[in-house]
Amino acid sequence: MYDPQKAHYLVVTGIIIKDNKYLITKRSPTEKAFPNLWTVPGGKLEQSDYTKRPKDTSAHWYNIFEDVLKREVTEEVNLEIKNIKYVTSLSYIRSDNIPTIIVSLYADYDKGEIKLCPALTEYAWVTLEEAKNYDLIEGIYEELEMLDNMLKGHTHQTWKKQ
Repeated sequence: MYDPQKAHYLVVTGIIIKDNKYLITKRSPTEKAFPNLWTVPGGKLEQSDYTKRPKDTSAHWYNIFEDVLKREVTEEVNLEIKNIKYVTSLSYIRSDNIPTIIVSLYADYDKGEIKLCPALTEYAWVTLEEAKNYDLIEGIYEELEMLDNMLKGHTHQTWKKQ
């Protein structure tokens, strides 16, 4: 039976790395959530992200978050990515009261030239230090910092507020 207490949107976001810099994008002023703030590419999981392809076992589809991130990055910024890995996860309740789980991943740039979708107005490739100069959605800087530390060989840590 359907249980609304267990129903959530699932969102996958990705920090894209190219030449030791991170891709950030600015949301348009018409976006319902976090208008005009800087973030990283990502979007909602849709059932068709897996049901339109063959199952990997008799009952399961694998690599769903990775496939969603590839789709969203292509749709939002026209890039292809590779080497997708985990950063952290979070949840929040949207303004329309829909609970949302976000899985934050990271990936290496593979190929393509940036072309922004209509939901985005600007982009920048930034270092961790340069990211401080942008009006990021709350928590994104800490995700960049976590990733920066992981890439420098530090052990994986949990998210902590600055």
